[in-house]
Amino acid sequence: MESCRCSVSTSPSGRSRGSSADFGDHPGKHGRRSCTTTSAKIVEAFAERDAPRYLIRDRDGVYGETVHHRLAWLGIEEVLTAPRSPWQNPYAERLIGSIRRDCLDHFIILNARHLKRTLASYFRYYHESRTHLGLGKQCPFPRQVSSVGQMVAIPQLGGLHHRYERIAA
Repeated sequence: MESCRCSVSTSPSGRSRGSSADFGDHPGKHGRRSCTTTSAKIVEAFAERDAPRYLIRDRDGVYGETVHHRLAWLGIEEVLTAPRSPWQNPYAERLIGSIRRDCLDHFIILNARHLKRTLASYFRYYHESRTHLGLGKQCPFPRQVSSVGQMVAIPQLGGLHHRYERIAA
């Protein structure tokens, strides 16, 4: 059974927080994305691949009738989480929290292009350098371990984080 965990959710203040699907999106009159825009982003997300059977999502207002009809047209069944229950979608909440704590809380984002560059750099760090306890303190893309040479720190994310490697003397 294939499912998609929707990482576009809202904070208590009603601001959108979340996925890479937000790039270039301009919120409407009240600072919120429209249902039509969300619907278009969903179609765009699955244009190059098969759509999942299920979409686990919260009850945000951006998922209106247009999104509901578009998901039905794509053959995706909606699974709604209970109101104010972020623990029912833990993977998206964990990812959003990690992005916020490890990256966005430390930068002043100037515009959508700056956000996209910053997040691309963070995801490169996350997959190639950041250790993960669930992987035995390895990266998702393992790297060669060397015990010979001088230890150097390689700054990442503008020096916010570092990757440590040994280089030949």
